[in-house]
Parts: sequence; C-alpha cells; structure tokens
Amino acid sequence: MSFEVIGCQLLHFGPHRTIKGRLTGAVRVRIREGFMGNVTEYGLNLPVKADCGTVPHEQARTALLAHAAHQLNRLKARHVAHLPAAAE
Repeated sequence: MSFEVIGCQLLHFGPHRTIKGRLTGAVRVRIREGFMGNVTEYGLNLPVKADCGTVPHEQARTALLAHAAHQLNRLKARHVAHLPAAAE
C-alpha cells in the first residue's frame, strides 16, 4: 500500500470573519494511492486555519500549508498498513 502527495496548492485565504488574528483558507492536494495493484489519483480540498495574526503574505502562506501538511500526515497514518514486525 502506498500513499504519496503529488502536489499542493493554496487556493485562497483571508482573515476569519469573527476571530481576530486567525486566517482561514483552502488547500488543494493531489494524492496518488496504491492498493492491491490499483493506483488511484485524486484531489482533496482541505480547509486550513492558522492563528498567526497580521504577518507578511509568505509567512501566512507557510502557516496555512503547514496546517495542511499536519492534516495529511494524520490521513497518511490512517491509510498506511501497520505491518507486524518479526520478533528477534
């Protein structure tokens, strides 16, 4: 079983409507997954957020992409098979 991220793109972001200092946005992720000989590619749109206040554009972008990476790591942990290790 394999799970790999092909691409990641920040679609949009802006300040949260009610919470001061929070940014919200969306990240589009392309994923390639292999299972039992079948390879599937699909896209996910992940909602992202970051509590970083007023920061330059690049720092905001980095914070939102880091939140997307955290979500993807959690997703990958659920999809990768945990194979038992042989006892020595």
